[in-house]
Amino acid sequence: MSTRVNRIFSSRNCINFSPSFTNKARNFDTTNLHPFPSPGRIFCRSLSASATFSRAQVPVRTKIKGTAPTMASEYKTLKGQDFDRAAFESLLRRKVFLWQSFEPYGAVKGLFDYGPPLENLEAGVIDLWRDHFIRTEKMLALKCTMLTPYEVLKASGHVDKFADYMCKDPKTGEILRSDHLIKDVIETRLKGDKEARGEKVEETEEDPKKKKKQAKVAKTAVKLDDSVKKEYEHLLATLDDCTGDDMGALIKKHDIRNPTSGNEVEPPVSVNLMFQTQIGATGKEPAFLRPETAQGQFLSFQKLLEYCDSQLPMASASIGYSFRNELSPRSGLLRVREFLMAEVEHFVDPESGKKHSKFASVRDVKLPLLGRKTQNAGGSTPTVMTIGEAVDTKLVDNETLGYFLVRIMLFMQKIGIDMNKLRFRQHMANEMAHYAADCWDCELLNSYGWIECVGCADRSAYDLSVHEKATGTFLKVREPLKEPKKVEEWQATLDKKKSGPKLKKDGAKVEAALKNLSQEMKEKCSISMENDGKVEIPVPDMEAGKVELDKDIVSFAKETRMETMREYTPNVIEPSFGIGRILYSLMEHVFWTREGDAARSVMSFKPTIAPIKVLVVPLQKDARFGPLLQELEQRLDDEAITFKVDQSGVSIGKRYARNDELGIPFGITIDYESLEGKGFTLRDRDSTKQVRSSVDDILEAVVKMCKGKESWDDVSKRLPAFESQESKEE
Repeated sequence: MSTRVNRIFSSRNCINFSPSFTNKARNFDTTNLHPFPSPGRIFCRSLSASATFSRAQVPVRTKIKGTAPTMASEYKTLKGQDFDRAAFESLLRRKVFLWQSFEPYGAVKGLFDYGPPLENLEAGVIDLWRDHFIRTEKMLALKCTMLTPYEVLKASGHVDKFADYMCKDPKTGEILRSDHLIKDVIETRLKGDKEARGEKVEETEEDPKKKKKQAKVAKTAVKLDDSVKKEYEHLLATLDDCTGDDMGALIKKHDIRNPTSGNEVEPPVSVNLMFQTQIGATGKEPAFLRPETAQGQFLSFQKLLEYCDSQLPMASASIGYSFRNELSPRSGLLRVREFLMAEVEHFVDPESGKKHSKFASVRDVKLPLLGRKTQNAGGSTPTVMTIGEAVDTKLVDNETLGYFLVRIMLFMQKIGIDMNKLRFRQHMANEMAHYAADCWDCELLNSYGWIECVGCADRSAYDLSVHEKATGTFLKVREPLKEPKKVEEWQATLDKKKSGPKLKKDGAKVEAALKNLSQEMKEKCSISMENDGKVEIPVPDMEAGKVELDKDIVSFAKETRMETMREYTPNVIEPSFGIGRILYSLMEHVFWTREGDAARSVMSFKPTIAPIKVLVVPLQKDARFGPLLQELEQRLDDEAITFKVDQSGVSIGKRYARNDELGIPFGITIDYESLEGKGFTLRDRDSTKQVRSSVDDILEAVVKMCKGKESWDDVSKRLPAFESQESKEE
């Protein structure tokens, strides 16, 4: 499969896809581009015949792309503070955002349960994704089964090539993912070099169990030669491009051993990552839990085409769970065994030039693009340019691919991703399949480094072609020609009556093989038949792989016919989203702490996707507030606004603070002035400023802000300011 940081717009406001948006998008701030190393590995990836992983290489997705983690001092919070991952993860645990599944039984790696805040956040992000893509782009929503028969994934390439490389410690039996092993050892050596040179090294929190194991292996600070240091840094930057043999050579060359035991490891071997199961009780129908949602969409193509009255372009979209039996799940939601995906398959006529009807409306939008040439030269800073310029210069292959890159960026901005932590990285040449025209990853920067969260690939006609070949099902488009045209073609005709006794059950296979011969091959067969009276035909589905046919069984002749219909296999542009990775990166991007009080954490979710929109806070426990509270709850329910009531006995400032950690954007306070008919106060989470007005005015403001139609600045200009009780109570 294929397949995320710079502030792109001058405004952080949610931008509608309209002419007014385009003007805002043109002002791209280039001052904060992050020159971090080019990526290693993360998300939807696949394995080519040469064992290089890339979604564009086969219809397979297996791995995570990402760079080595950035140093804590380089990665900042929303407000520019040093990011404290320990404090962040503590907040996620305390506020029940997520936890490892089956904790009473010791938990299971790579599986997570979402608590109410994260489940509601995910629902908000998915709702916005549906609106941004499915509704706005008039896509066809599908829900396909997660159980996938063996034959489907055999044809798509997953059975043979959906794999990671692993190494085994022969003495302890420990299994290590090859790229992780190389990366961890080399990073440890570079860290030791820094220590030996007297440079400051950021300490990272380690798993106590892992730390205990590693205590057996001596750790010393060793200064590296400058040439070795440079080689190690280059190795990390290009590790993503390594094949299995390449990694085996690196392990041998650099004497890379198991960090927990110090033992040498065996050469890397490929391990398939799909979860196998069976359909029915007999066990005769092997199947897998799907590793992606795409295959169901490809196999629904003819039904969708009929639904669209055979008109292209058309696009399908599917949101659902996929599964990957990761060898070494880690990094929280970034590498898991069960994950939510949102995928689009946009079908286009290859002769259309892959132009897009809406491209003119986004032509002047600027994006941070890290092209292949920059990466080959060792660079990692993206170039900011308009998508129009990128398409015109063929940096991005075509308008449809470019249009979706813009749409992906706008979606990220809408949900609150920090635009200074987003970039698009083009796949390297050896990450690309021979049939892929172009492929870009939208990468987001978080405390683990640059992480691929969306892959956007032009997959040519590969997927429909392999399934048509495997099943014999017609997966093409037929459209009438404006004018009939004369076509001369070589035809191979099998005499079924005479061939039956010789070919028997293989007759259909031979007939299909003859049909699939190229025009050039049919012409060569005609010459061979004329000279030798026989010809040898490759038949991959037969045991021998070929068959010899004589002139009594098959004939080759050039025929002329009038063609009135055009048949073609559509090309596919595929944006593929890893929702869990996006959610994790989003939570890091909106996390910060109050100035002067690092214990007061805040999650600045946008009101449009915040898990809870409003905190309702009676000033004190007073029975007289009851009727007003009941009225306010009913009004909020009528407006479909999610809210939480906090009537605990602690001060109002503490109640605000602990709910800021949940990311609740607004607080409505019921106080004694409310009893006198003087309305309520409305508090903004980020600024802590308040306004006071009637319940109608307050609810109108909340509804508009939660729909993205108004900002706090707009509300504070039209409603009277109120002196905050927060500072008094704290």
